Formats: sequence, structure tokens, C-alpha cells
Amino acid sequence: MAMTCLALASEPTRRKVLGLLLGGVALAAVPGAPALALSAGSAEQLVTAAVNDINKVIASGKSESSMYRDFEKIFLRYADVPTIARYSLGAAARSASSAQINAYTKAYTGYISRKYGKRFREFIGGRLEVQGSKPVKSFIEVTTIAYLRGEDPFEVTFLVSDRSGSPKFFNLFIEGVNMLLTERTEIGAMLDRRGGRIDALTQDLQSLS
Repeated sequence: MAMTCLALASEPTRRKVLGLLLGGVALAAVPGAPALALSAGSAEQLVTAAVNDINKVIASGKSESSMYRDFEKIFLRYADVPTIARYSLGAAARSASSAQINAYTKAYTGYISRKYGKRFREFIGGRLEVQGSKPVKSFIEVTTIAYLRGEDPFEVTFLVSDRSGSPKFFNLFIEGVNMLLTERTEIGAMLDRRGGRIDALTQDLQSLS
């Protein structure tokens, strides 16, 4: 069994933050995209590598701004960022131009990095254990157990696919809560408050955290 440690927080939102730090953020599978010969071992290695990279940032002692940049690199490395960003926009993405999508994707990446990267220092002292994995349809399900101080252990399930051409997280469940849909709901509310104007949301995301 692979084991790795992740710093963890005690606030009510700690499980959500744990999930988004681990996966960058949950993302949608692309219907009809070709699947490669992803193995269960490769999927487990991806989960372990992502957590290890996060731990290195936590232990680095760098400034918060430097940690944000490091987390952005982790997000780009382990997640299909274009797919994540497009899915978070929901139906609005269908009418957006390529230039709008590209600008939004860049702003969204920075937003996520700041939003969750600033929580790094709160995650000292917990651990995440990889329990195993199994193939499900065209992806691999990796089951882990998170151990937080002052709380009973709980399950975090990663869904990993290589539809993008290399192994990436395409969804994440924490005790059954779909992180992809959670983030999409929040972005949808932000877009609604701006009258559905993607450009306005993109501009605001550049400074929001």
C-alpha cells in the first residue's frame, strides 16, 4: 500500500480544500475521447506524486506568493486545465469565443491557485493513504483514506484517466461529494452575479482568491 502525508486543516471546509489541493480540482471526462492503456499502478503513482509535490511546497518555507506559483504548476501538471475551466463555465462555454475561453482558463488557473494555495500552511500534521485501485469503464478509480486530526478517517476517491494523452485527474469524490460539480456551482453563481458576462468574470478572477 502506498502511503503519503498531507497537511490538513480543522475548519468545516477542510475536506473540500483537501480535495482541491489534491486534485487541483475535479474535472469532467471528455465524452468520446480515446482512452489509452492506463494501468492501475500508473493511476496510483499519479495520486501519490500529486500529494508528494504538495507536501514539498508546504515544507519549503517559501513566501505565500511563491507557494501560489508552485501550486499553479502542480495544478497544471496533474489536471486537464482546459477541460476543468470549460466545464466550470457550464452552458456559457458553448457561446464563448476561443479567445474568451483562453483568457478565462488563464484567469481561472491563477484564481484556483490563490484560493486553495493560501491554505497550505493549515495542512500540517495529517496523512493520506492510498488503499488500492480498480478499473471502472475507461478510467481507474483510486481509493484513499484521509486522516485528519480530531476527526474520524474518511474516504477520498480519485478518478484517473489518460483521455487527454497522459494520466490526469478527471473527478474527485470526498465522502461521495462530487468536487467537479461543487466548483461548477460556485463559478456559475459568480457568473450569474455578473449577468453572464464571461469577460467580466475573467477580469475579476484575476484578483479574486
